[in-house]
Order: sequence, then structure tokens, then C-alpha cells
Amino acid sequence: MRTDRGTVEGASRPGLAPHVRLTFDRARARHVLLSPEAVVVLNGTGADVLGLCDGRRTVAEIVAELHGRYDRVADGEVQRFLARLVAKRCVEVSDG
Repeated sequence: MRTDRGTVEGASRPGLAPHVRLTFDRARARHVLLSPEAVVVLNGTGADVLGLCDGRRTVAEIVAELHGRYDRVADGEVQRFLARLVAKRCVEVSDG
């Protein structure tokens, strides 16, 4: 798995880092990413994206799944969102 600040491509396979957990925070009534250093509060779309990041699906497959849920999904926005989380070491990607 890569955790560098590189570009997340359509063929990349993102997954949560081992020390990160996606959970629903009842106090905030929002999904959050929990890590030893931080709590990242997510909107609904971000939670949906990360819920699909299982290390097996490619970014292209994740975007295709999101197209079935939302009217408008921009591939580049999903890739940039995941790249920011890679930079924060919340997400790891493999290339193939």
C-alpha cells in the first residue's frame, strides 16, 4: 500500500489505513474517521465514498457506484478527496 502524497488514479485501490476507523458519531449525528491523532467529521457523500474504500474496488468502480446513488459525481473530485486523505495518512492506496 502506498501512503505517499501521490496522485490517486482511476485504477488505484483505496482502503482505510489500519489505524483508522469509519464510524457513526451519535453526538455529532455524522460519520467520522477516527485515528489516534484526530477525528475527521464527514459529510454524507464523504462517508459514502469511504464506505466503498475496501482495498479491492478501484476508484473508477467507486465512482461508478456513486453514479447510481447521486445525480452528479465528478471523478476528479473523488480523486482529490481521496488524495487529501492519503496525505493525512487516513487512506492507503494500491495500484492494481
